[in-house]
Amino acid sequence: MTFSRKVSCPYCGAADRVPAERWSEELECSQCGRALFASRPLELTEQDFDEQVGAGELPVLVDFWASWCGPCKAMAPAFEKAAQTLESRVRFAKLNTDDAQSVAQKYGIRSIPTMILFQGGQEVARHSGAMMAGDIEQWVDDQLAESAA
Repeated sequence: MTFSRKVSCPYCGAADRVPAERWSEELECSQCGRALFASRPLELTEQDFDEQVGAGELPVLVDFWASWCGPCKAMAPAFEKAAQTLESRVRFAKLNTDDAQSVAQKYGIRSIPTMILFQGGQEVARHSGAMMAGDIEQWVDDQLAESAA
């Protein structure tokens, strides 16, 4: 039996079932034809946060940040690099807390950058403070291993 995972398109929200042997391929959405994996974090808004975080079977790592935050700016390239490395296993996304204050308040964001790992729309792990790409990747791997156990 081949393992597959439902992946939601970051552009139109359509769900595609992707067999495990195709996860490393450049996949396109069956609805809109755009890439299922963008090789960069998605930019979330208050309007699409719940849909993107709760959709599909991929875990979603959200970076809560702000444009005025020095550590957020310093971590941005590392977050993008980690997104490229882990994109077939984890959806990476960013949320500007100044533009989405109600979402930041809902999740009790008190300092930034804060990363929250969601699985099935539920928070499974949280880290506050900037990290390098390798550290982000290791932290995500550790959290996914813990949640699978």
